[in-house]
Amino acid sequence: MPPLLRWLLRLGPTNPVAVRIVQNASRRSKHLYIRSAFLALLILVLLWSLIARGATDYRELAAVGSSSFTLVAYLQIVLICLLAPVFMAGAIAQEASPRTWEILLSTPLTATEIVLGNLFGRLFFILALLLASLPLFALTQYFGGVPGRTILASYGVAASAALLVGAIAIALSVSRLVGKRAVFAFYVAVVSYLAITAAIDVMIRAAAGGAGPGGQGVTPMTCLNPFLALAALLNPTTYPAAEPGSLAWPLSWMLETPVRAWVLGSALISATLMIVSAATVRAGGLSTVIRGEGAGAAWHRRLLGMGAASERHRAPRHVWHNPIAWREAAARNATLGRIVARWSFIVLGGAWGVTLLYLFHTGTFAVTDFRFALAASILTETAITALVAINMAGTAVTREREDGTLDLLLTTPITPASYLGGKLRGLIAYLLPMLAVPIGTLALAALYVATGGLGRTGGLDVTITVGAVTYTVPTVLPESILLAPLATIPFLAFVVMIGLQWSLRSKGMLAAIATTIGVVGVITGIVGLCGWHAGSDLQFLGPALAALSPATALRAMVSPDTALAETFMSDATGLSARLSLGLGCLLSAILHAAAVYGVRANMTRTFDMTVRRLAGVK
Repeated sequence: MPPLLRWLLRLGPTNPVAVRIVQNASRRSKHLYIRSAFLALLILVLLWSLIARGATDYRELAAVGSSSFTLVAYLQIVLICLLAPVFMAGAIAQEASPRTWEILLSTPLTATEIVLGNLFGRLFFILALLLASLPLFALTQYFGGVPGRTILASYGVAASAALLVGAIAIALSVSRLVGKRAVFAFYVAVVSYLAITAAIDVMIRAAAGGAGPGGQGVTPMTCLNPFLALAALLNPTTYPAAEPGSLAWPLSWMLETPVRAWVLGSALISATLMIVSAATVRAGGLSTVIRGEGAGAAWHRRLLGMGAASERHRAPRHVWHNPIAWREAAARNATLGRIVARWSFIVLGGAWGVTLLYLFHTGTFAVTDFRFALAASILTETAITALVAINMAGTAVTREREDGTLDLLLTTPITPASYLGGKLRGLIAYLLPMLAVPIGTLALAALYVATGGLGRTGGLDVTITVGAVTYTVPTVLPESILLAPLATIPFLAFVVMIGLQWSLRSKGMLAAIATTIGVVGVITGIVGLCGWHAGSDLQFLGPALAALSPATALRAMVSPDTALAETFMSDATGLSARLSLGLGCLLSAILHAAAVYGVRANMTRTFDMTVRRLAGVK
């Protein structure tokens, strides 16, 4: 075999690190279940889309095939963005075990082989998911309306997103700057980045700053977000690119060919991260540059006059009646990074909510744009808060088991009931300020509508005409001030309780977090999907069912005319729809509270047996 070919193979297919990762992970049933669920979901959504939109002739069949492909393509991007951080979590967590690096660095492997082996080994499973779904996408060509070039381009967008996420995860692992607990921060950062770039895109187009007629086309954000790049590919009419040759570089690259810019830009950023990682992996990563060797306290602690994190002395603090609850609520803010991250989310989220309302009040945002931006903002902020809740709850017990703290707690008079109750209360107390951001944003908009818009010109009501039925709805339901907490706070407690359950049962933090994501995702996904369709298709009962999921409940509060369309058409006054929505939010709070009570009671009853079964597990 030529030496050059042998060298190239050792960087990729025959790389010992990649082979080890693929072989070990392929034996895990969890990965098999993820791949099976991924394909099953795509198949079910495609079948539902084709059957629900039955075609009577070939022209309608082509339109149905095209719309079904668009739906499944977006779903695939969503799943890839959700699953890529999960598959890459092991790469970030590897930094928590320095012995792994010691063994790797003592082998004859070069720095490039170590870095690329980690990347290709973990990226293999994501690319395998994409290849496994290719025959499903190819079937849509039989219905017409879906060019093969579009299918391949959509795969390029998805693969580039996976590559970029993987490269960032490997770079974080090699840098030694983060540990196992940063896995979920990485996950939240990915979701936040996608939401922020999409929101900026909406603002630019609302100001007619995009490409195409009326400034409603692609923006500089399109080539930075895989969802926007896919929208430019699949919706060239409603989301057009700039005319070729009309702009100078780099705007021509960003606005004329956004899909190509996203693919090439992702590849370039990934290559740069891999080069930097390969150059620093044997030197101890970027931590040796930023933190320094033997410096004691980290640079930010020294800057603020703080001692090293390992110091044994701590200033005395006032402890609550339940010390477990106090520890969960207060100790989570023990580091500067956590304090900055939490309050940055609260301050920036609150400022963004006020900015949205100001843009609407001054007429910069029309009612449709304001509703879309408001719904996207509060749903994203609620999702981020739920992800943080999953991370905190999933590590609440496993972390104490791994560092031996749980063994010490079990020797105290603290009972299982007070231990679990304290965990729940403390985590909710920590998360409530974050949840106050979407609730407060929606409450501020509802209060603005209830007070008449402070003299805003243009009106605050939306008039809808469907056939012979005409009805008027407010921009945002004023009662959202009361309904939003009912729909979200008990749900957050339910998420925390599920996380605590799997944190108690699982051997490690990553397993607990991944399982919690799966359980919460399946439950909320099924309930949300049912509520989404029931709200718009069923009279009177539909709004109550829509309120059972916080996502559909918040959507109904912001856009009641579309989310609760059938009930509004039956009762033009909207009283039935709004009353049903309120009762549904109350029922949702009761059901989530009952679920929390039941899970906690079961955990209390089996606490001792579960702890003894996993005793000694690190």
